Amino acid sequence: MAVQEAGQGLEPGARRSAHAGGCTCGDCPHGARAGHRRAVAEFLLKRDEFAAGQGLPAGVAHSASASRQWVSEELTQSADLVAERGRAEGEAWLGRLWWRTACVVWAAVVLLLLAQALTAIGAGWTSARTAGLLAAVVVAGALTAASWFHRARGGALAPLIGEDNRLSTSRVVAGAWVLFLAYAVLVLVGRLAAASSHDERDAVISGLELARGAGVVTVLAVVCGIGVLVRRVVGVRVLGQRLQKVRADRPRAADVLTDDSGRGAFSDIQYVVISAVAVLFAAVRLARRPDQLPDLPWGLAVVVLVSAGTYLAGKYAEGGRPVILSVVRAREAGDLDGPIRTGDDVEIRGAGFVPPGAGGADRLSRMVVRIGAVNVRVPLVPVTGGFRNPTDAVLTVPVPVDVEPGRVEVQVVTAAGVETNAYAIDVTE
Repeated sequence: MAVQEAGQGLEPGARRSAHAGGCTCGDCPHGARAGHRRAVAEFLLKRDEFAAGQGLPAGVAHSASASRQWVSEELTQSADLVAERGRAEGEAWLGRLWWRTACVVWAAVVLLLLAQALTAIGAGWTSARTAGLLAAVVVAGALTAASWFHRARGGALAPLIGEDNRLSTSRVVAGAWVLFLAYAVLVLVGRLAAASSHDERDAVISGLELARGAGVVTVLAVVCGIGVLVRRVVGVRVLGQRLQKVRADRPRAADVLTDDSGRGAFSDIQYVVISAVAVLFAAVRLARRPDQLPDLPWGLAVVVLVSAGTYLAGKYAEGGRPVILSVVRAREAGDLDGPIRTGDDVEIRGAGFVPPGAGGADRLSRMVVRIGAVNVRVPLVPVTGGFRNPTDAVLTVPVPVDVEPGRVEVQVVTAAGVETNAYAIDVTE
């Protein structure tokens, strides 16, 4: 009982509080975030203790294989608790995100009002400023309403979150262009409603002609098309086992600039940066000429299209199926060379065993090696600050006694559920 309570972050003899773990109360000290942090701290402490050879019971300390298996099971149970608390924190974070999104949107409206008020000093307040402010209020109101209806899924950001629970770069870029052009059209609507003469109304209507906004309309069509196409490309490649995807605990702002493992991705970064610069240019053009769609120059439009093509090519190029290159008998210092026998450790060398974003212990513990008809869990071997086994290029597993001697095939099943190629080995008695 004391061991179970310690594994749950409780003092021995203490009774489990109703708020311990997944509570999502606003100011509760035992809320989802605190529970996740506590579970992570306990896991890291336990991993480093095992890496230093501490905490092993006397019953398994005499056997290297038994102690390794015991340590792996203990770390797996602790990692499952961390994953559970992480999912609870992610759900609680998404539930609070709609309110934060609404605050950011209305703060942007206030900043726009202040900017218009400052620039109106000396020049005077115009109908174009009123139209711009009213358009911002309409857009902010629509986003707030959308945030309320989708508050359980991240508010207004719900359409931008992919199936892997990460912010999608293509959807974020497409959403930025859609919002900007919706705002621009609303500004023109306000200008048209405030126009008092036929000449003013004709000028506003002519500002909506395709000849004036061909560049920005082309960019909008391409980025929206890429947002849809990338979802299809990723889905097909995942189903075809050419791309490994694991689900994140919650979306993060950095997702638009990084890959699934958190490393900066060139294709994503250049797409976001160039698109942001183009949107900023178009916004300045709209501020200077509020009676027509922003006429994005074709030179800048082509730059955005090239950036979008680079991003799409990067999506086609990323990933790949995991592969086994060789399987050899693992040899400890002082062991004699020999064939692979049941009970021996084998070292599987290859690439792509750990999918991007699956470096956590809960995901590593889900890896399986199929030796013949026997499924072998890959043991977690801790070292200070991480794990020595498994890694992306090397796995070490024991050959169980249930494997029949003779020629058998070895396959690795990753945490994403993708199988490697079959590699044949000879097992002797």
